[in-house]
Amino acid sequence: MAAPGNKPKNLAATVRELLSYLGRHKLIFGAVALLVATSAVANLLGTYMIRPVVDALALGSYDSFIGGIVLTACIYGVGVLAAFGYTQLMVHAAQKVLVDIRRDLFAHIQTLPLRYFDNHNRGDVMSYFTNDVDTVAEAMNNSFAMVIQSFIQIVGTLIMIFVLNWQLSLIVVVGYVCMFAYISYSTKKSRSFYQRQQGVLGELDGYIEEMVTGQKVVKVFNREHANVFSFREKNERLRVAGTSAQSYAASMIPAVVSISYMNYAIVAVLGGWMALTGQTDVGVLASYLVFVRQTAMPINQFTQQSNFLLSALAGAERVFAVMHEEPEVDRGRVTLVRTGEDAWAWKIPAGYGVGAWGALVPLAKNEGDATAQRHAAAEDMGAQVQDAALGADGTVVATGLLPLRGDVRFHDVTFGYEAGHEVLHQINLFAKPGQKIAFVGSTGAGKTTITNLINRFYDVQEGEITYDGINVKNIAKDDLRRSLGIVLQDTHLFTGTIADNIRFGRLEATDEEVRAAAKIANADSFIRRLPQGYDTMVTSDGANLSQGQRQLLAIARAAVADPPVLILDEATSSIDTRTEMLIGRGMDQLMRGRTTFVIAHRLSTVRDADAIIVLEHGRVVERGSHDELIAQRGRYYQLYTGMLELS
Repeated sequence: MAAPGNKPKNLAATVRELLSYLGRHKLIFGAVALLVATSAVANLLGTYMIRPVVDALALGSYDSFIGGIVLTACIYGVGVLAAFGYTQLMVHAAQKVLVDIRRDLFAHIQTLPLRYFDNHNRGDVMSYFTNDVDTVAEAMNNSFAMVIQSFIQIVGTLIMIFVLNWQLSLIVVVGYVCMFAYISYSTKKSRSFYQRQQGVLGELDGYIEEMVTGQKVVKVFNREHANVFSFREKNERLRVAGTSAQSYAASMIPAVVSISYMNYAIVAVLGGWMALTGQTDVGVLASYLVFVRQTAMPINQFTQQSNFLLSALAGAERVFAVMHEEPEVDRGRVTLVRTGEDAWAWKIPAGYGVGAWGALVPLAKNEGDATAQRHAAAEDMGAQVQDAALGADGTVVATGLLPLRGDVRFHDVTFGYEAGHEVLHQINLFAKPGQKIAFVGSTGAGKTTITNLINRFYDVQEGEITYDGINVKNIAKDDLRRSLGIVLQDTHLFTGTIADNIRFGRLEATDEEVRAAAKIANADSFIRRLPQGYDTMVTSDGANLSQGQRQLLAIARAAVADPPVLILDEATSSIDTRTEMLIGRGMDQLMRGRTTFVIAHRLSTVRDADAIIVLEHGRVVERGSHDELIAQRGRYYQLYTGMLELS
């Protein structure tokens, strides 16, 4: 998928969205605008005061001359104070807006499905928070007030020169039209290059992030020179896009200055002739020429800020494009509640029951003898249901609280990460409460995909997955995932202490509970040998720990969460055989009474599983205990005896 910044966006929509953030702080931006307007008007009035001062000097009126000087000084003094005020306010206002943008961007990214992160480079995602938001910050700090001031000065200057001499002003207007025509042309050209620049910058950031993170692999395979070549290629693309953007933007100032000089020369000659012929006085001409000389200044200021503005709009487009990405869909209404110290239950929403295939069914409106019907329905549903009733379709449905038992079933499930490329084909499997289910098979057979579907990282295209008889699509995702403890093959540790990383599984866990979880994972002994023990800082995703130690902490993190159901995705893949045997006892204790799904390449680790499911090419080819599958002398037997190898 292309980065958002590579696609042309609606400029008006981007500006509207950016203005909506400014609108959240109306008072402070209103004060900034008022002070900017005061500063601009003071500058215009100060320039106009040249006329009475020069006229008083020409007439020899000392009092009028001194009075004009004092008034001019007061006007400029007000302008200076206003300028100081709006610059200070603008700093605070800009930071408030940036806080809002970053907060909303980060909050929205938390809601995006895993599919989004699968299709986007991590460095490019990071670029949204750094380069793109920073360009908006730079533009707001440098350009917001300047644009308002320039606009007021342009309009005010036009009004003042027409008041002073409308005949000469017609020449100035022609110059203005030429200036704005060229600015419009250059802006359109440079904007497209700024969009390309932001996109290429995101790609370059992503490449740098990958290469820095993978330095060990780079050095193992002597890829340093090849990486330098790739970097130069991407850096060159950024240079070309940046040069094109800057060249168009930079050409605006010389063009505006040249046109303004031509205007000034023409007006000076004609104005001097009019003064000599008595068609205007010297004071008017002096004030007028200063205004004409200043006509280019606000336009120059605007064009100088165009680089910031165009780059900021390109960055804002990318940021807002991410904010418009569809969040993870969650229509589940069944929630998880604790009913005891170690007991949980699914809470069915009022007015509904769970019927066939885990669907939510509205309750019947006319139940007749409700007590008798519920009693009979509960008997039909089984002892595991606390209450039952009749659905609107006349069938018996579970209502109220449904105890969490860990019964997971796949019913004709078909799934593919991309349309037309199925990974799982008509999968049927079940895990009874408290069972340990192991998945084995070649790489790409669909083992991890099955666990991704259980916790709804992805939703199935066909079929149903039921959890304690409830379709997982009807369970709120937060509650579904709260019931699952997952240890991934790729461990990820956060910057913080060892204790903080274990406590990430359950933030309210006490120090004693953290240590107990570490003991279950057999991590307590190595943690105590660290310089600061549980207070040892983890840095750079656990770079100061071995791979096996990182995986032990990931297991401890799952243990402290104390989940009813466990998913172990190659949880011991980076642990040596001796350590694996040591944590086996702790893992057995952790898995006792819990439904557990285990994915492992080491077949020796799944011998004690209640059921081993053999997957090949997204299909279940065998199921049974270790002894049963060995007796069948099929695929599992061939893998276990080494006649075939997992690949």
